[in-house]
Amino acid sequence: MNQESLGNIKGIGPKMLEKLQELGIFTLHDLMMYFPNRYDHYEQKPLYELVHEDKVTIVGEVMHQPVIQFYNRKKSKLTVSIKVENSVVKAVLFNRAFAKNHFEVGEVFTFSGKWDQHRLQITVDQFKKGTMEENSPISPIYPLKGNIKNNQIIKVMTQVLSEQIDSIEEILPVNYLKDYKLPIRKEAFQSIHFPPDFVHLKHAKRRFIYEEFLLFQLKMQLLRKKNKEVTKGNQHNYNVEKVNQLINKMPFHLTNAQQRSLKEILEDLHSPYRMNRLLQGDVGSGKTAIAIISLYAAITAGKQTAFMVPTEILAEQHEKSLRQLLPEDVIIERLTGSVKGKKRKEVAQNLEAGIINVVIGTHALIQEDVHFANLGYIVIDEQHRFGVQQRNTLKEKGILADCLFMTATPIPRTLSITAFGDMDVSKIDEMPVGRKAIKTYWIKENMMQRVLSFIDKELANGAQAYVVCPLIEESDKLDIQNAVDLYFQLQEVYKDKWKVGLMHGRLNNDEKERVMHSFTENETQILVSTTVVEVGVNVPNATVMMIQDADRFGLSQLHQLRGRVGRGDKQSYCILVANPKGDTGRERMRIMTETTDGFVLAEKDLELRGPGDIFGIKQSGLPDFKLGDLAHDYRALETARNDAIDIIFHHRLREEEFQPLLKYLKINFDYSKEILN
Repeated sequence: MNQESLGNIKGIGPKMLEKLQELGIFTLHDLMMYFPNRYDHYEQKPLYELVHEDKVTIVGEVMHQPVIQFYNRKKSKLTVSIKVENSVVKAVLFNRAFAKNHFEVGEVFTFSGKWDQHRLQITVDQFKKGTMEENSPISPIYPLKGNIKNNQIIKVMTQVLSEQIDSIEEILPVNYLKDYKLPIRKEAFQSIHFPPDFVHLKHAKRRFIYEEFLLFQLKMQLLRKKNKEVTKGNQHNYNVEKVNQLINKMPFHLTNAQQRSLKEILEDLHSPYRMNRLLQGDVGSGKTAIAIISLYAAITAGKQTAFMVPTEILAEQHEKSLRQLLPEDVIIERLTGSVKGKKRKEVAQNLEAGIINVVIGTHALIQEDVHFANLGYIVIDEQHRFGVQQRNTLKEKGILADCLFMTATPIPRTLSITAFGDMDVSKIDEMPVGRKAIKTYWIKENMMQRVLSFIDKELANGAQAYVVCPLIEESDKLDIQNAVDLYFQLQEVYKDKWKVGLMHGRLNNDEKERVMHSFTENETQILVSTTVVEVGVNVPNATVMMIQDADRFGLSQLHQLRGRVGRGDKQSYCILVANPKGDTGRERMRIMTETTDGFVLAEKDLELRGPGDIFGIKQSGLPDFKLGDLAHDYRALETARNDAIDIIFHHRLREEEFQPLLKYLKINFDYSKEILN
């Protein structure tokens, strides 16, 4: 089976070809890979077992001529009385008056539709002449759009399978089929389109889930291999002694997870190949410390470095950390939107002259007039907040600069395998010793007065508090407490006692910076905010995070918000205010109160919400798998990834048993020949 045009297939005329193309089906391969998205199962049960309003299948003998009622020119009701067991059942077909002539007294029909127990009536979706034995027990239902009908696809698929089945070549090695107990490819195609039973369907799905995961992972590993072996980078011959001195002078001991991640990053820096690594770690796990040590390593190798962050306030905080931890002879500068005029010109000139060792900044770093003398290493924090083009623009300012991407959004292992499959991944999955776990409570709205009293006590002890809402202003559509209303309410509650600030996405950047600076300096004790506070804010004095309508947020986002507190040495608290109406909302609240492990929460979030929403927006670069489900098929995904690594990095595609797979990759994927050979 190959990329043969459907126009060459007997029985597919110009009109049908046009309909198939509307579905994105252009070749024989496309057609065979156009899988059903569900199946109708005709299972006959005794009448007494049928459940009211369930979809059911019944078989009966036509007792009388059908009766038609017309409501107007276009609406009709066709009623067929049928004998089922020893009862008379009404089969009702709406707006299908033309079907009257299909039913003859004494003939047997199979009907499927919605069951009305009280009226002994079935509202018919589908009907077929004959008994269950004469009708296919499992019928494929294909995703449709345009003018094509399901039975037309079934007809085309039946014809193509009967004529082309023997031309379908196996692409997986025999050992893989044997080890994983997978059906051969042509049998799997037959069973997924027209399953004889659910056992064959299950194994066909297993086969294609593994196959699509393997093909995707082969693509990822080929890209990774290209990055490692084709793209030469900077070999940083850093000063090991100086780096160790910096580590020993740190005001804390590195955890085992930090040491492991640092070792992987330093090995990449010393490698002649370009680093393309993701460092993921929970809020407060110590990613910044690892970034600073690795920046210093590159500096001792004579390279310029850049630290790119999403917000001005985060740039200021990281600049402070860099100045505290790095030796005095390291030249550090900040380049953000607020650095203007003479100062900005001076920083730009010193960067181009190579005087500056490390520059920290926002997207200002990627503006056209910013040039580096010898940019060799880039760290990008909260990498998902920058677009791909923004990240690439900074990378291109260096000569094959090594890149470390960091995120405090814990990513489920299946998503890191898929969305970041072409990267090496380091994970800090251990918190520093002595850090106090944030106590998390779920309360109903009728307990708000107690919460406000608790916040008052915390503020009286010198602490500060965040209050987060889902919306900025009142919405008629959602009954959600909004930030503006709550801001005025809290001002009234704490008037003459505590100052309340307001932060939301409609403020311009300067206004956001002023509000955040006021809170950071404790000029404001309570910050009412939408989720713009989620990333990159470090206020060690804040001990309370109260989240209104918490059931409206996903687990990962709730965890990110919770991570804004607990950054100092005081006990901190996260209070979830929610009256969830559904089971999913209640489950989220329960999970949040039971664990503070971001990676556990990320896995649960994937199960509850699905992969498309994990990053808040569906732009995460996730592939659209036909059958594979990242939440439920993670074992198949991990197996496929391990197999792909083995195939690519051990050059297995050269072996005889892998030749069909190599041929398939060359035909169906736009890989350059030099990578595949």
